[in-house]
Amino acid sequence: MPPKIRGMAMNSITNTTSVRRFTLMIAGEDTPDPQTERPPSGLPQERFLLGDRAPIAPILLLGQSDLVIDPQLSIACLQPVHLHATRDHLVLLNQNQLGLTEEESAALLKPILSLLEEDFKSPLLFQNASFYFIPAGPFTSLVTHSLDQSHGRNIDWWMPRDSDEEGVAKNWRKLQNEIQMLWHIDPVNEKREQSAQASINSIWISGIGKLADVEAPKCFQEIQSIYSDKPLLIGLAKFLKIPHSADLNQNKLDAGFAYADNPEPIWEILSTALDTKQLDEVILIDFPDGDVRERTFTRKALHQQSWMFWRKPKKRSWHNLVGANV
Repeated sequence: MPPKIRGMAMNSITNTTSVRRFTLMIAGEDTPDPQTERPPSGLPQERFLLGDRAPIAPILLLGQSDLVIDPQLSIACLQPVHLHATRDHLVLLNQNQLGLTEEESAALLKPILSLLEEDFKSPLLFQNASFYFIPAGPFTSLVTHSLDQSHGRNIDWWMPRDSDEEGVAKNWRKLQNEIQMLWHIDPVNEKREQSAQASINSIWISGIGKLADVEAPKCFQEIQSIYSDKPLLIGLAKFLKIPHSADLNQNKLDAGFAYADNPEPIWEILSTALDTKQLDEVILIDFPDGDVRERTFTRKALHQQSWMFWRKPKKRSWHNLVGANV
């Protein structure tokens, strides 16, 4: 069964148009759902790439392993984290701030592995420094939020909660508490505290879903190369069977797609490609106020025409383009 692409039959994923086009996506922030006053599951770029169900865990697993994954298997992503206590609430730290090594992560996994496999009723699938992946089993129905979405915030809003089956969130909190107690006395944390590093004092669950639930955006019908070092994009490229690379190939921009934390250098390359007519269009996708915004830039649109018409048009800056409403 071929992967699902929203709004289009999966007959082909080749660029059938003569327009030489590159798509650049930049990250966005979530906004609360006006009906529930709660943020949706997944950041806007995660929902854009994977569909409203945002099955992040199986795609992240694909992006970091060579495992063959059953598309109908629901998978959960578990991450060792630090919860920082403030005066009246707990804040989830960004995992990048922890500097957790592969060895530390493996050592922390040992005392909790039997608990995980007993409660999830499945063996662990994969582990590295930042992630543990396991079939979701009895926790499949949990509503969760990714660490990228939740870090730096009061966790009260972001804790897993029940959907259509009551008691699942309570069972997760029980398991989470058991793990926290084991890690509180773990030698890994003793060493980290001695070296003034944040302890690993909790575990975070998110991204529950299956590959069969992935619905890639319509624009991927034409994408022939994906450029990103992010596991989510690497996993999606593998799932859609699209060639991928961490580094942008400036000789192969047509039908390319890029997503990076720092998109400005990529934009400089793309704008030059428009100026030199290597590309006809650049599609810029961003998410103001959590909504998808897609804009098309041509060579002409790169330049601002002055009212002094005799002057050469000035090239628009990256910050000008990102902040523009057109």
